[in-house]
Amino acid sequence: MLLTRHARERLVKRLAKRRRLERIYAELWDFLDRSRRIEVNEKVVILTDGRKSLVCARLECEMLSLEEIRERVSGISEAYDCVFFDGRTARHTIPRKFVEGLPDGRYCFYMNREKKSLYIGREEPLLVITIRPAKREERDQASSTGTTNISPKGSS
Repeated sequence: MLLTRHARERLVKRLAKRRRLERIYAELWDFLDRSRRIEVNEKVVILTDGRKSLVCARLECEMLSLEEIRERVSGISEAYDCVFFDGRTARHTIPRKFVEGLPDGRYCFYMNREKKSLYIGREEPLLVITIRPAKREERDQASSTGTTNISPKGSS
């Protein structure tokens, strides 16, 4: 899961309250643990916990072995936002150093050189477009899964 600049700012404002990449992703993964996935169409996915919703776009990725990934990132000397989804690790670092600590296997690999972002994981990557308050139908779908919504004003 990668973030647009807008999504990063929204996550800082609504969830993380800190600008460090590791802190933003820690809050994002906590949100994912308690959220429900809604497939809008083949390109858009919404993840909601009943109160807030992440609007995401699917990204095209390649399935590569760890050795092939090492070859792809070997010539990069600039720091990237690197995300290893399976290990729930996110760091702003040089990609070849980041890939050194990953376990062997085949992963979805996505890299954007222009935005300096790298994604490695078993699931397809998603690009978080924004986080917003949940719409009524998203709240209804989330509450049908057993999530309880409590009014901040209390019961009347």
